[in-house]
Amino acid sequence: MKKEYDVVIIGSGLGGLVSAIILAKEGYSVCVLEKNNQFGGNLQTFVRDKTIFDTGIHYIGGLSEGQNLYRYFKYLGIMDDLNLKKMDEDGFDIISFEDDKVEYPHAQGYDNFTNQLGKYFPDEIENIENYCKKVIETCDTFPLYNLKCEGEYDGNILSLNAKKEIDDATDNSKLRAVLAGTNFLYAGIAEKSPFYVHALSVNSYIQSSWRCINGGSQITKQLIKQLKINGGEVYKYKEAIKFEVEDNKVTSVKMKDGTEVFGTHFISNVDPKATLKMAGIDNFRKAYFNRIQSLEGVISAFSLYIVFKPESFKYLNHNYYHFKDSNEVWTAHDYTEETWPKAFMASMNASKKMDQWADGMTFITYMKFDDLKPWVETVNTTAEKEDRGESYEEFKNRKAERFLQEIELKFPGIRDCIKSVHTSSPLSYRDYIGGHNGNMYGYEKDSNNPMKTFIASKTKLDNLYLTGQSINMHGVLGVTIGAVVSCSEIIGKEYLVNKINEATL
Repeated sequence: MKKEYDVVIIGSGLGGLVSAIILAKEGYSVCVLEKNNQFGGNLQTFVRDKTIFDTGIHYIGGLSEGQNLYRYFKYLGIMDDLNLKKMDEDGFDIISFEDDKVEYPHAQGYDNFTNQLGKYFPDEIENIENYCKKVIETCDTFPLYNLKCEGEYDGNILSLNAKKEIDDATDNSKLRAVLAGTNFLYAGIAEKSPFYVHALSVNSYIQSSWRCINGGSQITKQLIKQLKINGGEVYKYKEAIKFEVEDNKVTSVKMKDGTEVFGTHFISNVDPKATLKMAGIDNFRKAYFNRIQSLEGVISAFSLYIVFKPESFKYLNHNYYHFKDSNEVWTAHDYTEETWPKAFMASMNASKKMDQWADGMTFITYMKFDDLKPWVETVNTTAEKEDRGESYEEFKNRKAERFLQEIELKFPGIRDCIKSVHTSSPLSYRDYIGGHNGNMYGYEKDSNNPMKTFIASKTKLDNLYLTGQSINMHGVLGVTIGAVVSCSEIIGKEYLVNKINEATL
């Protein structure tokens, strides 16, 4: 590692790696610093009983030729080397309820989406079509989502509430629940979640939905390959602890191991609250610092990773979003010890080995960080291991058993197929991914006060920029676009968008 670079990037999550490639392609000397053993942030995978599990990327949208994420990935040089499996076109996501035997599909392609749901709601076809139009129109107002430099951006769209817009689309309470059924994608909150977050989240999946064969870490591998091809460097076990600041500019970043790297530009793919503290409270306006520190993180999650016995559980080429009750689609995060879990998302990895049988399955449900208070001071990563104690293991085992009981109601007999069960808690998400209090998707966005929750990629320091899921939008597409926004501050938006379009049209 050299002592000085044109661009120093803290954190090797998707936003950091995409930013690194964009700038390396433009001739900048780039260095990416990662504190953990594994690169990739939410793209990380891990192996249990020879079975691959994804940490955060369970499926990806917009990857058919010509679609938005396809074009971004094509520009980055990784699209042709990804190993993907297209999900069920007539139902990539299934919405289900404990009190209803019907399984409601979300299909790929807007006409197909309408036709498939129309089978269950024949009197609601026009309302489903109008809902689809609203989603498309909303997405069309975001230029970079459509690889445009300028567009008809409408600031009022930020104030539309997701639940209200969905409720306005139909009077049918079950259809409302089905249309909102994938709000786990953004941890939907009835009174806060903006409709644009809903629209941007579901639109790319409706366009096309894909699983990464053998896990999403292949995206990280291809990104790092392209970064190195373009002269960039990436290092693990380099935990940044402090930015040195002089004359309103960052001059260097200091690491926990005592090393120091100097740079002209600095991009932080670390949580914004931690970034500001690393740069020093005194270097920002008090009001700005306090606003960022006061932001509410999205709720965290508790996950079960089930390894199946060989040839015991059929492979499902779709996800499930399952709720105890159709009235709780917007309240699944609001639980008590007795009512947990109210809902879960179920997904499985695609494997090269065979299509008929599943190797494993992931189940994710909401969990509040406060549930982990007794162990909040402990840290446990590959780089830094600290035993959280028997009480933590007892807590996880108790929650796993309760969760499995709920899963069995949806998948009778699944317990007989299980070889082993593994878990992760909000502490796992905090320590391995780096989100404040283990949040899944950065910070809550509020349709009642959009600007309060807005975080610009350019900070008040002349050469410090932010990227990642807390900036712009979360998700693979949202974070990729966020990296484009961050790099635009350095090389110019129109120039960069033209470069991307030239590479993909």
